[in-house]
Amino acid sequence: MSKTNVIYVCHGNICRSPMGEYILKKLVSDKGLSDRFIITSAGVSSEEDGNDIYPPAKAIMRKKGIPFSYHRAHRITEREFEDADYVIALDSSNYRRLITRFGCDEKIFMLLDRDVADPWYSGDFDTAFSDIYSGTEAFLGKLLNKGRKVK
Repeated sequence: MSKTNVIYVCHGNICRSPMGEYILKKLVSDKGLSDRFIITSAGVSSEEDGNDIYPPAKAIMRKKGIPFSYHRAHRITEREFEDADYVIALDSSNYRRLITRFGCDEKIFMLLDRDVADPWYSGDFDTAFSDIYSGTEAFLGKLLNKGRKVK
């Protein structure tokens, strides 16, 4: 059985996209579905390449009970894009950059119907986490309940 491959994408891959990655991993684990998914994250930029998750993003995930591991930020690769079933952009700038780089592709989606504000600039990790969590719950619900097949 092939797995459903989901990749979250934000600007630098140190705040929002890793939060999305680990939130979805926790949600599918809680449902006993981990073996049916490949869940990763990346950035549209390479400026944070090699860096771990930003400490305030780690702190909010710890506070909310979301387990995570060491992370190496990187720019999304051609291979990652090709292998993904769902490429989840965290804001409209990231969405546009993905479309520009990879072409208009039906596998690119916004997590919400609005941007998830970048906490790197706002400092508001609580709101970013809440937005990503609720958007991820809705995304998983659509996959599991509304006819989209999870491979």
